[in-house]
Amino acid sequence: MCRFLAYSGEPVFLSDLVCAPTHSLVHQSLHAEQGKTETNGDGFGLGWYGERPEPGVYRDILPAWSDENLVNLCGQVRARTFFAHVRASTGTATARTNCHPFVNGRHLFMHNGQIGGYLRIKRRLEALIPDALYDGRRGSTDSEALFLLALANGLAEDPVGAMAKTLATVRDLMRGAGITEPLRFTALLTDGEEIFAYRWACDARPPSLYYRQTETGLVVVSEPIDGAKEGWQVVPKGGTLRARRGGAVTVKGPEPVKRSITA
Repeated sequence: MCRFLAYSGEPVFLSDLVCAPTHSLVHQSLHAEQGKTETNGDGFGLGWYGERPEPGVYRDILPAWSDENLVNLCGQVRARTFFAHVRASTGTATARTNCHPFVNGRHLFMHNGQIGGYLRIKRRLEALIPDALYDGRRGSTDSEALFLLALANGLAEDPVGAMAKTLATVRDLMRGAGITEPLRFTALLTDGEEIFAYRWACDARPPSLYYRQTETGLVVVSEPIDGAKEGWQVVPKGGTLRARRGGAVTVKGPEPVKRSITA
């Protein structure tokens, strides 16, 4: 599975979190400790908010540990909100268009998890995405399909409700196809001002998710970037985190997953 990091707060250099820490995301691309696989070498991506309302995005298929451009870019870009992701493919091609984060207007989205048996429902799932959004589909991943369908379900207005509705629809498709593999969904969404983090799964085994408030802002990660759990809080299984830049962090328990995507 993939590893990711999100930050929101006072502007900082991306390298302070993506590259510099002992167990940074770049380090995790080769030596992840809490993921399904230790190596996440199927590409990486960055998305950040600067002077414009829409984010900038940089993605490539090189492993994060071997790309000098990634290190140089992170050392020069300072941002108030940014996403970073290293990818371990669950079956779709290693291609730039399949690297996270995905962008639509002001929104960035990235995902760690899988739709079990995705290829068996891919065509039916994509048929639910309206043409206006499907025209913007560039890759072939389940993650991008989830993002586009959630946008169609009102993600911009109701990030939690729209995502729950989307995953419930996917579960219905999986049941109809007789798929017994799990749907696991740990994901992050932002419009540059608010961050939403989801840790849901139909088998109560979602990928790990942690958060911490620092002196400058909020950091949300797949696994702690300093190699220690002290000072980090766990988003509970079935939980959702919501935070506005410079504001309080709200974490809700597992009610949404119980209502929407459990088997």
